Amino acid sequence: MPADYTFRVLLADLATGKGEYRRFGDKREVLGGSGLAAALYAEFGRPELPALDPAQPLIFAIGPLTGCFPMMSKTVCGFKSPYNERFAESHAGGRLALSLRFAHIDALVIRGRAPTLSALSAGIRHFELQDTHYLKGLDVFTTGKMLRKMRRSAAGHRSILRIGPAGENLSAIACINVDSYRHFGRLGAGAVMGSKNLKAILVEGASAMPAPEGKAFAALYKDIHMQLTTTEMMTKYHDLGTAQNMAVMNKLRALPWRNMQTTHDDEHIAAISGETFARELLLRKTACTGCPVGCVHVGLLREQFAKHNDVLYRQVAYDHEPVFATGSMLGMTNASDVLAVLDEIERQGLDAISGGVSLAWATEALERGAVTEEDTLVKLSFGDAAAYREALGHLGAPPNEFWRLLAQGTLAAAKRYNAEDYACVLGQEMAGYATGEVFFVSQAMGLRHSHLDSAGYSYDQKEQGKDVAKAVSFMVEDERQRCALTSMVACLFARSAYNEESLAKALDVLGFPEAAANVPQAAANVQKLRWKVKFSTGFDPDEVKIPKRYREVVTWKGPIDADYLQELQTAYGAAIRELGR
Repeated sequence: MPADYTFRVLLADLATGKGEYRRFGDKREVLGGSGLAAALYAEFGRPELPALDPAQPLIFAIGPLTGCFPMMSKTVCGFKSPYNERFAESHAGGRLALSLRFAHIDALVIRGRAPTLSALSAGIRHFELQDTHYLKGLDVFTTGKMLRKMRRSAAGHRSILRIGPAGENLSAIACINVDSYRHFGRLGAGAVMGSKNLKAILVEGASAMPAPEGKAFAALYKDIHMQLTTTEMMTKYHDLGTAQNMAVMNKLRALPWRNMQTTHDDEHIAAISGETFARELLLRKTACTGCPVGCVHVGLLREQFAKHNDVLYRQVAYDHEPVFATGSMLGMTNASDVLAVLDEIERQGLDAISGGVSLAWATEALERGAVTEEDTLVKLSFGDAAAYREALGHLGAPPNEFWRLLAQGTLAAAKRYNAEDYACVLGQEMAGYATGEVFFVSQAMGLRHSHLDSAGYSYDQKEQGKDVAKAVSFMVEDERQRCALTSMVACLFARSAYNEESLAKALDVLGFPEAAANVPQAAANVQKLRWKVKFSTGFDPDEVKIPKRYREVVTWKGPIDADYLQELQTAYGAAIRELGR
C-alpha cells in the first residue's frame, strides 16, 4: 500500500463548537511541524486582519517522527502575533506532541471565538467545547488542578494547555502553559488563546500505534537512543541543565546584568549559577514524553508564611533563559528569590524572558526618572524580589496605563516614556546571550526573534573575524538546517544526533521514502515558506531597530563594533528578503 503523504488536520470552530477532520498538505514538501504550521497559516490565516481577530487561526502541529523516535517531543504553535502583528512560531515540549500523535491528529487548527470562557477537549473519540466561566482569573496551576479533577481521563497520553490572567487580559507577552513545566512562551500565543475565549485545551491520545515491521526501525531507534544516553552528547542537559550557561556567559562577559548595564558580575554570579541551583534547590528532574534525557530541572521553593515555622513549598522549573531573565537581568543575588519571581511569572501566565526583561527596563526607567512610582505603583529596585513579585501581579492584570503598555511589550512602554535607548529588545525581549553582533542581528531579525532561529550566539564565540558575508551565510544555512529539525519536530538539544542523513533514514524506515529522499530540499522549502508567510503579514527588515543599549555592550572581545553591526543587519535583511520572495 503506498504511503499517505498528507496530514490529518482537525479544524475546530469555537463559534459553533464543532470540529471536522481534513486531509491537507504533503510531507514531501513541508515535512510537518514548522512547515505544516506555515502552510496551514497560508491556507487559513487572515494576514490583513489584526492578530486578535477571531478569524485568525491558532495552530498546533507535530511531525512525521513524533512518537516514533527519542526526543521527537516538541509541538509547533503557529499564529499571528499580537506583539508585532506578524506571523510567529513558538515551540513547546511536555506531553502534547505524543497526545496529538495518539489522537491521530497531525495538526489542530482553532478558529473563531467561544461564546463564554471555555475549555476545548479533543481526542480520537470525542470533541467537546465546555463552558468554564468559573475559571476566569485563575492562575495556571489552579486551573490545571481544577481541570484534572473535572475531567478525569483514561487516555494513555493527555496534555493540558491553559492560560493565566495575562492571557485573559490579552497581554502580548502572555504564554500558553503546557503540562505545568513547558510553555509556548514567546510572542503572545497566550493572548491569541485568550482572544478566543479559550481558557484551556485538553488533548487526549487514547489509541495505539504499532511499530514498523522489520529490523531496520529497531536498529535505527537503538542507535539514536544509545547516542543520546550512553555518550557525553546530552550530559550537560541532564546534569546541570542549561542553567550551566549562567557562569559560562558571565565569564565571557556576555551575561546581561541589571538591564544589561554590564555583561558580568563576578562578585554575585556564584549565587545564581547552575551549580548553586543544583546544589541547594534542585528537587528532581523530569522529561518531556518521549525523551530519555530528563533536562527539565525542577527546583524547590520553600517559604515561611506564618511565624511558627509554618512553611509552604512550590515546585518551579528553571533553566538558563528564565534564570537570566529573573536573575541577573533583575540584579538578583539569591537563587530562592529567583525561583520566587519565576513562580509568580508562571502563575500569571507570562513568558518568563519577556516578563523579566520588561521589569528590568521598568526598573532602570524608574531609576532614571523616565517613569515615576505613581506609574509603577511599586518601588522597583534591582535585587528586590518582593517588589518584583508584586509588580508581576500588575503585569498580568494591568491596573493603569503604564502596566497596560508594558504588558504589550517593553518597546510599547519605552516609546511612550521616551526611554527606548535602554530597552533590551531584539524583535522581542532579548534572550540571555550578550555575545555580540551576530547574535544581536540574528534575534532582532530572525523569523521567531529567538536565540533558536540560528546559533548566532555560538558564531560570536567561535569566529574572531568580521566577515559579513560569512556570518550571513552561516545564519541562513543554520536556519535551513533547523527547519528540518523543527518540522520533524525534534528537540533542538538533539541536533547532534539528528542530522539530515539520520532524519532521512528515520523517514525511510517509517515508510516515507520519497520524503526521505527530499529532506534538504524540503527544509529549504520550509525556510522559504515561513519567510513568505511572515512577509505576507507585513514584515519589513528595514523597519527593524536595534536599540542604542546594544551598541554600548562590552564583551570579552571588547566594545561592540557599531559599523559591523549595521553592515550585518543590512546584509541579513537582504538575504531574508530574498528568501521571502
